[in-house]
Amino acid sequence: MTENRQIIIDSLPTDRLEPGNYALRTVEAPAPGDGEVLCRTLAITIGAGQRAGLQGSASYAGAPRAGIVMSGTAVARVEASNDDTVPVDSLVVCPAGWQEYSVHAAAKVRVVDEGAGGDPAHHLGVYGTNGLTAYFGLFDVGEPKDGQTVLVSAAAGSVGHLVGQMARIVGCRVVGVAGGEAKCRLLTEELGFDAAVDYKSPSFRNDFKEATPDRIDIYFDNTGGEVLGSALRRMKVGGRIVCCGVVSQYDTSKPAPGPFGVPGLLINFRVRMEGFLVFDYAKRYPEAWTRMREWVDAGKLVPKQDVFEGLERAPEAFVDLLAGGNVGTRIVRVAS
Repeated sequence: MTENRQIIIDSLPTDRLEPGNYALRTVEAPAPGDGEVLCRTLAITIGAGQRAGLQGSASYAGAPRAGIVMSGTAVARVEASNDDTVPVDSLVVCPAGWQEYSVHAAAKVRVVDEGAGGDPAHHLGVYGTNGLTAYFGLFDVGEPKDGQTVLVSAAAGSVGHLVGQMARIVGCRVVGVAGGEAKCRLLTEELGFDAAVDYKSPSFRNDFKEATPDRIDIYFDNTGGEVLGSALRRMKVGGRIVCCGVVSQYDTSKPAPGPFGVPGLLINFRVRMEGFLVFDYAKRYPEAWTRMREWVDAGKLVPKQDVFEGLERAPEAFVDLLAGGNVGTRIVRVAS
């Protein structure tokens, strides 16, 4: 019998998520049926949006419930196949969840280029949901133009660090908001941001104003909360706010109300504030992959990731991410 280790949701969090909300169990690995493939997980990605699913505030995730394998996207190797379109040994991206082995209909996995970026885990980051979210959120919702100022919150995070670099590529001035001096230095010294502001600093309000002397054309919002409130007061007339996520409100039983000044500030400054889901752009994913691959190969776009080793560390990696511990895409490596 081939063993399959799984991380299950042992209990739903009532306030902040804890590793104890999860449990490790071992079951027999599944066998593929007709038209199915057996996948062995190499790595999974963890994102703040998964906490929204546990909170019940993400409509696309369904109702949260305990006793099931924690959901998540994986890059995996096909171990057995009953479909000619996905041969054995193919590298695929699939909705494996937090487990070592999973079975999927061949049509539900995506065979990926083994050579793209070198590390298979890049298919979970820059070429995965994170990169696609950054691309379509910035270009389709934000509509950046050369010379405009783009503000990005959670700017050292999985989506934010890519948004900022993409905005720089098309000629924008980019300001990042991140937590801590080390992350701010990473943004300006390694990733090309024009300025970075530490939201944990006691001088945040003044630093924020100094970093946006010409105000803000586009705000790419990953956090909500106080940073969104600050951005609203610095928007230019006709500015755009891209609502991608509200990580500051996920890991709590008492989310804060919306920022003061809505809708008044939106009306006064004629600001467009728009949310989006990346899945709505599925038919255009190849466009984004092609463009991002060109940028990565040219060294213009530098994907960052941080890694936890071992499936059993996934709960720890998730809790740490929600506390702001990640730089770039959070990856848990499960197998070589």
